[in-house]
Amino acid sequence: MCMHKYLLYCPCQTHDTRTIHIQTIQEEDALKKVLMYLKPYARRMLLGFTIKVIGTLMDLGLPWVLAFIIDDIIPYKKVSLILLWGIVMIALSIGARTFNIIANRMASRVARNSTETLRHDLFEKILSLSGMQLDYFSIPSLESRMTSDTYNIHNMIGMMQRIGVRAPIIIIGGIIITSTLEPVLTLVLIGVLPFLALVVYLVSKKGIPLYLGLQLSVDKLVRVVRENITGIRVIKALSKTAYEKKRFSDINSEVVEKELKAGTTMAITNPIMNLLFNLGLTLVVIVGAYRVNNGASEPGKIVAFLSYFTIMLHAVMAIQRIFVVYSKAIASASRIGEVLDTKEDLVISGNDEMREKSENHIAFHKVSFSYTQEPCIIDIDFGIKKGESLGIIGSTGSGKTTLVNLLMRFYDINAGSITIDGQDIRSMDKLILRRKFGVVFQNDVLFADKVYENVSIGRDLPRDRVQVSAEHAQADAFIEELEEKLDFKLAIKGSNLSGGQKQRLLVARALAGKPEILILDDSSSALDYKTDSLLRKAIRENYSETTTIMIAQRISSVMKLDHILVLEDGQMAGYGTHEELLEHCEVYKEIYQSQLMS
Repeated sequence: MCMHKYLLYCPCQTHDTRTIHIQTIQEEDALKKVLMYLKPYARRMLLGFTIKVIGTLMDLGLPWVLAFIIDDIIPYKKVSLILLWGIVMIALSIGARTFNIIANRMASRVARNSTETLRHDLFEKILSLSGMQLDYFSIPSLESRMTSDTYNIHNMIGMMQRIGVRAPIIIIGGIIITSTLEPVLTLVLIGVLPFLALVVYLVSKKGIPLYLGLQLSVDKLVRVVRENITGIRVIKALSKTAYEKKRFSDINSEVVEKELKAGTTMAITNPIMNLLFNLGLTLVVIVGAYRVNNGASEPGKIVAFLSYFTIMLHAVMAIQRIFVVYSKAIASASRIGEVLDTKEDLVISGNDEMREKSENHIAFHKVSFSYTQEPCIIDIDFGIKKGESLGIIGSTGSGKTTLVNLLMRFYDINAGSITIDGQDIRSMDKLILRRKFGVVFQNDVLFADKVYENVSIGRDLPRDRVQVSAEHAQADAFIEELEEKLDFKLAIKGSNLSGGQKQRLLVARALAGKPEILILDDSSSALDYKTDSLLRKAIRENYSETTTIMIAQRISSVMKLDHILVLEDGQMAGYGTHEELLEHCEVYKEIYQSQLMS
């Protein structure tokens, strides 16, 4: 039985490390979990199975009727009897096709609906993953699980209801019927089947891990494609096209190689099974001819037996295809189950009614955090009152964005605590916590939708509020110049807007919800100094009750804020007002001199 190991996140709050437990999961168990999505369709599947069985039995009846006509009807030389039984064969043929078509359509509907539910739950689970879990799985891998892996499950569910029902009935029913027609020839057929079953078992057992490895390589391919499409302008600007072609070619070759290996391994069954069946068919013809010649059998029975042999050959070949699909599906099920079984790591701890008396709206108390073993945030300790503003500045990689991620609890801290109005954020429901924020992240996303929908973003905000937030974000001027104004349709990622226009629209989105806490993470980098100044002025005048945190590269963006936090290598290099930092913080003084004094 194949096994697949994956990580279930269980962060232990220590000062330096986060422990991640490893749990071994059986791939078959993961498949059972995925197949539980078929439970609501049990009645429909049972009805489909019944219809499929009837249609298959009708197919099995055709060679028997043919043998009866040849051996028992034709000797009477009565055309009316021959026509009557011919009509019976036509009726069986039409009935078999009709019942099979109905059953196949029902199977397709079950496969479609169950996969839709699975895909929905998987997407919902992905949305609930913490930052640490998203880092582990990676976005390209999750995209692959949402698309190709669910498609493999869909294929298996459909095929198991169609071929998975028909093929065993054909084989078992064929053996039973042929044993009544020609017991001696049936022994030849039965003698071949164990060898066929052994081939299918050995090959499929080896194929499952090969398909799992293939899916992992597909994850890499998706990641490379995603990176190249996202950064296509940078690649062209830096003349890195040849390099990226080489990188894609390498991973593409890896996928082809693994796909070829998996496909070749599974394809071994086809020629071997054909060989075994042809040997069996040859034996049937030789033994059958000998028995007919000796009067031990009749020609009609031999003809019928050859028909059954051919039908059963196709059934066994179909089972081989099932095992190929099954091998892919079981590998995909383990990857889907890995996500679905991932335990919640950002659990609520403590009593949400327990609050400390605090004059600060937001407070970091000796906070430390690490993504890996190396700490990236060390002993951060500060507090700001409601309505105050905080600027965070520092070199690239100093931990500015990480502080925001911790405040919004995308990650859990290793040590210390973060409180809002005296309440530890770990004791708050995540939805309640995050509704307090209006935020603009670095490289934030605009969707291929109307301007209004990009600002409202599912909150059904009044259009006048969207208009006002656009004015405060200094976005109203360019929106008025658009053909349909708020109803103007943006391209994917807002590619039909300039960098500054996109940033202003994102700020409007953050302001539209009248947030309790406003976070602007390098959201003015594409704005000119005048627009940046007007934006900060509008926020001060219209959102005086909102606590504002602004991450910036330019000192001019933060120098007029109530507090400024200077970070260096994840530690506090300084904290205070602009004047205080110029006097006491060497790091801040160097940044100021390099940006403004020059």
